[in-house]
Amino acid sequence: MTTRDIGVPTGAPVDMPAPRVHERTVHGAPGAPFAALGLLGVLAGVALVVTGAKLLSTSAALGAVLMVLGILMVISGLITETGLTAVIPGQARVVQLFGRYIGTAREPGLRWFSPFTRRRRVSTRIRNHETGVTKVNDADGNPIEIAAVVVWQVKDTAHALYEVDDFVEFVNIQTETAVRHIATSYPYDAHEDDTLSLRGNAGEITEKLSAEIADRVESAGVHIIESRLTRLAYAPEIAQAMLRRQQASAVVAARTTIVEGAVGMVKLALDRLDENQVVDLDEERKAAMVSNLLVVLCGDRDTQPIVNTGTLYT
Repeated sequence: MTTRDIGVPTGAPVDMPAPRVHERTVHGAPGAPFAALGLLGVLAGVALVVTGAKLLSTSAALGAVLMVLGILMVISGLITETGLTAVIPGQARVVQLFGRYIGTAREPGLRWFSPFTRRRRVSTRIRNHETGVTKVNDADGNPIEIAAVVVWQVKDTAHALYEVDDFVEFVNIQTETAVRHIATSYPYDAHEDDTLSLRGNAGEITEKLSAEIADRVESAGVHIIESRLTRLAYAPEIAQAMLRRQQASAVVAARTTIVEGAVGMVKLALDRLDENQVVDLDEERKAAMVSNLLVVLCGDRDTQPIVNTGTLYT
């Protein structure tokens, strides 16, 4: 395994506690029949109360019974109506009865559950979170500014509600932590070709960032869709010095390429002269020719032609 395969060590995988409650599906009863039944109970109860009130003058006992029965029917109808729950697309309802998790309703539509249950809304839409610009030291100790955006979605509603206090805040904090950890585990620029760097290996770094965030938020039932670095730069106090360093490295790399090309061109010129027998050059004339060609090819300014009317030896 090469250094590029492992990069700079990022530490052991995040060891989060195993979830104790897992999501299970609950469908509930169709809501329309119960809506009609509750409405019918309320109307029937009102009718009985009105009828009982009319009978109080002629038959007090019967009127009182009808009124009590009507009131009970109205209350029953209203309680039945409280069990109606609308599940909209992109939103789930977590059903809980007396502190016990019953299940999660994801099917859109009007459903009915026991009026004694608690039905909590959980958004299952795709969300994104952008971290603030964080100032940290990279693996070489250089201060850098880094920020990232993560796209995520609730995958397990039971984990999201029962494993953490606030899953949105949990994702935000864990994302910030992962970004800091990644930033301190790799250098901004690699000094060797087989070392990962934040600037030179953006694809590999974002993959590792996504994997670390996913490990951290898995216990909260969150699925990480994608993460990207949105800002990566040296801190202002060293930005100018690092810019000069990068420019110097670029100049050295360019000069190296120019020299390599010039040496190849000089060798090609000498070989062609020998093959075509254009001129017979001894070692001293070859050295002079190589020197002149290298000056012309490697110089950063236009050369001035000079006509030599003498010879190399006089």
